[in-house]
Amino acid sequence: MATIQWYPGHMAKAKREVQERLKLVDIVFEIVDARLPWSSRNPVLDQLIQDKPRLLILNKADLADPNQTQQWLNYARTTLNIPALAIDSQHQQNAKQIEQLAQQVLADKIARQREKGIQNKAIKAICIGIPNSGKSTILNRLVKRNVAITGNHPGVTKKQQWLKAGQQLALLDTPGILWPKFEDPIIGKKLALTGAIKDSLYHADDVALYALAFFKQYFPDRLVQRYHVTTADLAQPLPDLLLQITQKLGFRDDYDRASERIIIDCRKGKLGRFTLDHVQEVADDTLDD
Repeated sequence: MATIQWYPGHMAKAKREVQERLKLVDIVFEIVDARLPWSSRNPVLDQLIQDKPRLLILNKADLADPNQTQQWLNYARTTLNIPALAIDSQHQQNAKQIEQLAQQVLADKIARQREKGIQNKAIKAICIGIPNSGKSTILNRLVKRNVAITGNHPGVTKKQQWLKAGQQLALLDTPGILWPKFEDPIIGKKLALTGAIKDSLYHADDVALYALAFFKQYFPDRLVQRYHVTTADLAQPLPDLLLQITQKLGFRDDYDRASERIIIDCRKGKLGRFTLDHVQEVADDTLDD
């Protein structure tokens, strides 16, 4: 399969703008989808952030496998040495956890400021995440309303806004970033299945077949329950299984319509909580590299 060249020019521009914005903040909130904590990370972000303090936020944790989420939190904290937490951005109490952890990460800096007589200075942060990672939702939850408190800040373009979140946190909004190409087509299918990229970038049946393969391996009972197939049916080649599900759904031989239904079911949690990236697989790949 050919590498997908879908990265528009404005995203390259956004990357340059983020480099400038990073100079204005104390800490980076890196927001990833808890269903794919590795695949939804931007590979150029490490280069951009360098040594600046960072907090990894696994968003949409209510849709992810809780056991895998805990493993990812441990991996981030111990192997990657990045403070991390998992949240459901739909609930307000998570916002306080973000601010509290940010204060812990910056405890030394805050202490030095107090020694100099600087009290209660707001922590300046930037949220960065790929499209549909929930960045805007988290921002709105933190801010409690989508209102800019400062415009045309020195060094900030007109599109950039400081948003007040409580007494100790100010957020700089920024566009999400995604890399210019997929070196691994499997990552592309993962992103497509969770809605992180445009549906037009992959054929729906390719994404649905990937989903069926995943659930067949890890959660076969969910396919049986949702689509009324038998355990014996799951032994079929995946295209045959997709055709059978198509017929079970009453779509005759309309693969595309059935594929779209499967994708929507995954996104809406109709097939239960799941995590497409597994810690051990990523760790093994890293060792192989």
